[in-house]
Amino acid sequence: MTAGWRAAAFNQGWTYRDRVPVAISGIWLSEWMAKRYRHSAADLWRARIQAGELDCNGQVLSADHWLSGAEQILWRRPPWREEAIPDRWDTLHDDGDLLVINKPSGLPVMPGGGFLRHTLTALLEPSGARPVHRLGRFTSGLQVCARTAATRAAWSKQFRPDGGCRKVYQAWAQRVPGLDLGQTLTVTTDVVERVHPLLGWIWGPEPLDEEPIRKRLSAHSELRLLERTADGDRLQVTIRTGRPHQIRIHLAQLGSPLLGDPLYLLNREISARATPGDGGYRLHAWRLSGLAELGLIHLQAEP
Repeated sequence: MTAGWRAAAFNQGWTYRDRVPVAISGIWLSEWMAKRYRHSAADLWRARIQAGELDCNGQVLSADHWLSGAEQILWRRPPWREEAIPDRWDTLHDDGDLLVINKPSGLPVMPGGGFLRHTLTALLEPSGARPVHRLGRFTSGLQVCARTAATRAAWSKQFRPDGGCRKVYQAWAQRVPGLDLGQTLTVTTDVVERVHPLLGWIWGPEPLDEEPIRKRLSAHSELRLLERTADGDRLQVTIRTGRPHQIRIHLAQLGSPLLGDPLYLLNREISARATPGDGGYRLHAWRLSGLAELGLIHLQAEP
């Protein structure tokens, strides 16, 4: 394994806890779990039940269970293999409490998407620091962490839409029509929750065709063209809101998805085979400005 990388390895497993809603009854536990965790079909859940991995109301199950509602479900997931990750970064600021790093692409910030111990959160445990916010696994750049709850709360407040901090990214996208060098374009379309065959629901751009939409979130992005090449556009993107996958979604909404994005495609389509955690795109958290209230001028991480 190359220096600066943590090799793929098995973790210690994890225990998931669920409570069946009172209104849910007349369905097999395997079927309910398959609907709740769409990554596994009912047949696989039945196999897990038979292997003794699931409890219902404190009792280990050996066969599928007919739900009546309000059951306490526990799934002891056996150890699984986590992918290799980059585990080195440049420290941009560290005053003993506030820690700001230049996160490498490929490093998950928090547990999720198949990662438990191969995360920045776990790597920071010896230092006492914890992430204040979450960058996507394949988004590089400024990641703010803190060692005290008070500092995490202060930064979290600044990251709200009405906070003073402005988050500026660099994004490499397909050509944005109607945008010339140095010009700025404001995008205020909603981020919407759409159906996805693997995950059930997923945040994405407004669909061109009629399809179910479960929820909407307002979003605000400002795009400025920094460079235009034969491969695509290099953009400065300033976001006032921090919606899930906002930059990827807004660029897809414009018809200019991030170069190499496996999920958000042309014509506002979403890949049925990809998930938000899949990489291939280039997105960098470049600058944080408006930090006078926190005693800083700005922070910057070059791509």
